[in-house]
Amino acid sequence: MGKKMVVLLAVAVTLFSPCIVFSDCVDLGRATSWYVQGGHSIIFYAGLMPIAHVDVPYCALNPTSSIRLLKSYVCEGDKIIIDGIGCTIMNVSLSSTGSY
Repeated sequence: MGKKMVVLLAVAVTLFSPCIVFSDCVDLGRATSWYVQGGHSIIFYAGLMPIAHVDVPYCALNPTSSIRLLKSYVCEGDKIIIDGIGCTIMNVSLSSTGSY
């Protein structure tokens, strides 16, 4: 009976909070540069290889924006500092899963 409850609880958690289970995370600490794409997206590079695409839809970006990470390993919902303002990362796509 105990095993069935644990399995049922795990399935319920997965179904009712999929963003916790399926959100993307990436280590941006190894990024050596970035490129501002449009007004709300950043592509981070390690050398010449793109490693992640980050969307910050509620913050304005321009090519001269200063970008500062609060931590090296970021996930959707984490904060990033853009031009001195804290912005929420809404989407993180790894280079192996996203197309830029």
